Amino acid sequence: MQSTTQPSSAHPMVTRSKVGIFKPNPKHQASIANLIQHNPYTSLIAASEPKGFKTASKSPHWMHAMHEEINALHRNNTWTLVSRPSQANIVGSKWVFRTKYHSDGSIDRHKARLVAQGFTQIPGLDFCHTFSPVVKASTVRIVLSLAVINNWPLHQLDVNNAFLNGSLTETVYMEQPPGFVDPAFPTHVCKLNKALYGLKQAPRAWFQRLSSFLVTYGFTCSRADTSLFVFNQGDCLMYLLVYVDDLILTGNKPVMLSNFISRLHQEFAIKDLGSLNYFLGLEVMHTENGLFLSQAKYALDILTRAGLVDVKPVSTPLATTDAFTSDGTPYSNPTFYRSIVGALQYLTITRPDLAYAVNQACQFLHAPTDHHFQLVKRILRYVKGTLSHGLVFQRPKHTTILGYSDADWARCIETRRSTYGYSIFLGGNLVSWSAKKQPTVSRSSCESEYRAMANTAAEIIWITHLLRELNALPPDRPTLLCDNRSALFMSQNPVSHKRAKHIDLDYHFIRELVMSGKLHTRFIPTNLQLADIFTKSLPRPQFEYFRELLRVCAPPVRLRGDNGKQYH
Repeated sequence: MQSTTQPSSAHPMVTRSKVGIFKPNPKHQASIANLIQHNPYTSLIAASEPKGFKTASKSPHWMHAMHEEINALHRNNTWTLVSRPSQANIVGSKWVFRTKYHSDGSIDRHKARLVAQGFTQIPGLDFCHTFSPVVKASTVRIVLSLAVINNWPLHQLDVNNAFLNGSLTETVYMEQPPGFVDPAFPTHVCKLNKALYGLKQAPRAWFQRLSSFLVTYGFTCSRADTSLFVFNQGDCLMYLLVYVDDLILTGNKPVMLSNFISRLHQEFAIKDLGSLNYFLGLEVMHTENGLFLSQAKYALDILTRAGLVDVKPVSTPLATTDAFTSDGTPYSNPTFYRSIVGALQYLTITRPDLAYAVNQACQFLHAPTDHHFQLVKRILRYVKGTLSHGLVFQRPKHTTILGYSDADWARCIETRRSTYGYSIFLGGNLVSWSAKKQPTVSRSSCESEYRAMANTAAEIIWITHLLRELNALPPDRPTLLCDNRSALFMSQNPVSHKRAKHIDLDYHFIRELVMSGKLHTRFIPTNLQLADIFTKSLPRPQFEYFRELLRVCAPPVRLRGDNGKQYH
């Protein structure tokens, strides 16, 4: 039941929110549909995709897509038809349909995928190990930053039917595909020879197949991120990022890149998508001095799902007075709340300005209230006003690692735990950031800042390990900036302070880093502390100032005059 308590306001107008009505107004739906219709991202309202074979069989383009999939499965010798065994588990099968789009919203192709119903598999019988790594977002940003710094080309590759290349070590039986049952053997089942989409072990089998080929070719698997492969022979250097069946390739020798792509073509069914422009929902715009990363299409998709395409924008994700607490009327649709907040979490890959607000919303996924959803709606209103904003990567003059660390002591009203955040730059490009609640209560602001510095130092050390494997470690030692002098003193002096004796020993490793010269810590005034944007809600002027320093902005605009010159 929704609360009808009116919020305190001196304004006499009775609004929908004052009487407890938060559902979308039906009379606005026509204008929302009209706005989306004239929006360049038309993919968001495309015709609904069929849910099963019976519906898809009525459409010629979906039937064509299914025939292409079946032909690919037969060419790959994915299964062998055998008599139905009496003592074995038979895994179900189904069709999944997806419409693929370009970054501008236009339709790329219709894709039909035959998948095994992995939920019908029996652990220990149909599968054993399932884990398969995926590349970290920080690793992607670091590689892109290095490509910008060195002015290297970026290639995007896609593996067709990637999971079909994985070999199975278990015996798995599957029902014949719906609509494509062999009329000569209608009661037979498919004994799988290769991994198939939907199987629990399919991602792991594909990754092992791909990594084995890459190691044979001469790549080494990174220990800092196992989805990154590095080729370093002579004066040739190549990086390959793997995210399931999507690959990003860059390096210093265009000829070697072409040779490797050709070899990859011989081993797998590879689609060369050319220069990197759209990767996992990330839109990549190549500029004269670097790259611009954004998720405008994805952000509009979130607004459309939430029914908030027509909302009025706001200037900050949260007001300085907004706070997430567990008090309030439970929200009527917690699944919808989790869906929207989860989507916003993925949006933070290129939007660090959303990190703090989204982290606050994520802390109440288990039991959201109406007040929580109102705050999430404010975040979405901010997204609406900054739909095209993204992250800028530019070619720097110096390649150094610079980190900012900050904590807001006892920020959480209910648990009194502190919120900490950090931002780490490589050559002036933001490559890693975080906004989190500390796991324990700190007894002082010095303690919370010291713990934040230790966590930031751990991330910096991981980045240095990754850069060393990439043969791109800057010669200068990393610098960590903090605005708390007491925490700086603790990090620089091996003293046993009576107020810090309860701090876990693992946090004190930052002292060893400073003493050994592997890390340099310095003081920075609070008004220049970029990590402040990850620890609290800020007033608009300060928020926009820090957002600009983080290099989050609108896409570069290029105007071409009559004389052919470009004006920025």
